Amino acid sequence: MKYYSTNHSVPEVSLSEAVVKGLAADRGLFMPEKIERLPKSFFDNIENLSLQDIAVRVAEAFFGEDVEPKALEMIVRDTLSFDTPVVEVEKDIYSLELFHGPTLAFKDVGARFMARLLQYFIGKNAEGKTVNVLVATSGDTGSAVANGFLGVDGIHVYVLYPKGKVSPIQECQFTTLGKNITAIEVDGTFDDCQRLVKSAFLDKELNAKMLLTSANSINVARFLPQAFYYFSAYAQLKAMGRGEDVVVCVPSGNFGNITAGLIAHRMGLPIKRFIAANNANDIFYNYLQTGEYNPKASIQTLANAMDVGDPSNFARVLDLYAGKHEVIASWISGTTFSDAEIAEAMKKCYEQTGYVLDPHGACGYLALKQLLKAGETGLFLETAHPAKFHDTVVGIIGKEIEIPERLQEFMKGEKKSVAMTSDFSDFKNYLMN
Repeated sequence: MKYYSTNHSVPEVSLSEAVVKGLAADRGLFMPEKIERLPKSFFDNIENLSLQDIAVRVAEAFFGEDVEPKALEMIVRDTLSFDTPVVEVEKDIYSLELFHGPTLAFKDVGARFMARLLQYFIGKNAEGKTVNVLVATSGDTGSAVANGFLGVDGIHVYVLYPKGKVSPIQECQFTTLGKNITAIEVDGTFDDCQRLVKSAFLDKELNAKMLLTSANSINVARFLPQAFYYFSAYAQLKAMGRGEDVVVCVPSGNFGNITAGLIAHRMGLPIKRFIAANNANDIFYNYLQTGEYNPKASIQTLANAMDVGDPSNFARVLDLYAGKHEVIASWISGTTFSDAEIAEAMKKCYEQTGYVLDPHGACGYLALKQLLKAGETGLFLETAHPAKFHDTVVGIIGKEIEIPERLQEFMKGEKKSVAMTSDFSDFKNYLMN
């Protein structure tokens, strides 16, 4: 299958080129030339299939023309060595728990898949050149990518993160690893980190010296596999007798996650509609209201992984719906919440149901509480384990929560990071030397 740029001004490329390049030469994001609609028979029987079996079938639709069947199945099954369970929180509202992977965040799925797919392509096209993965993170992406690529031969990862703007536990997960992982602590915001990464891809001198790619959700191998758990969630709801009128609410920052859900819907997944839940970074919410997209500097919030002022994957949303605002607004509604509203939702949910939300999942839960209609089944994505925001969560709900052993191990490590300004010339000089 070929992949085209959302800016439509450069030739289409192969899957391996799209994965290795990350970003198209015209600064657009890669999209598959076609989205296969899965047959009715698949959905008729989906509740009887495992997450891994479902994911293999979905992966074949995207990657089956470019990866040998046995290799693709092995990549999928090795990626999904953990569950993504649907849990009832209260009447008509369910949580899709995506924090059961190695770094306890939803990004484990895409990061692990991409690491394995990239290793597959390196193995087939070995030229003795190291692939350098650049990734900007506002929290969970860095830990998921760093751990997904840790120790992988032929790959070095540079994680750029905003100084003082990720939780201490999140920071531990990518600054203590060493080996082929370098953490770069940028004196700026997530948007600055993302700008440095994008600028690196477009710098001719830098690209002549180094083979660069990205593991952010701009990379097709990162965001497309996230479709897997939407299909699995529907299968679980269907098995509970709740497969009709499903409304999916996605806590949204860079919009890779909800874009994967929209593509799953395009493949035939029977989702009634989507809700994009924003924190105070309300760029997409304002677009839905006005039809105008006005990026702005990000604001720091309790839900830090959603602190994005210029969502990269908005370009993919526009591309999916031919740039038609009225069509986008017909499928996606939006909400925006302050820190106070997020905290209140976390507190009330725990008091009334006993379920512990992380700040990002709280945005999804609260949006469903406000926008779910009678007869609908609401599903929100719980994107990270609440213990990753331990002090914040405990301070809000007033009860100690257990820190999983995996997180405790990260916290024992020694922090190793490179201090960096937000000036591209400094970042370029560091990479060149």
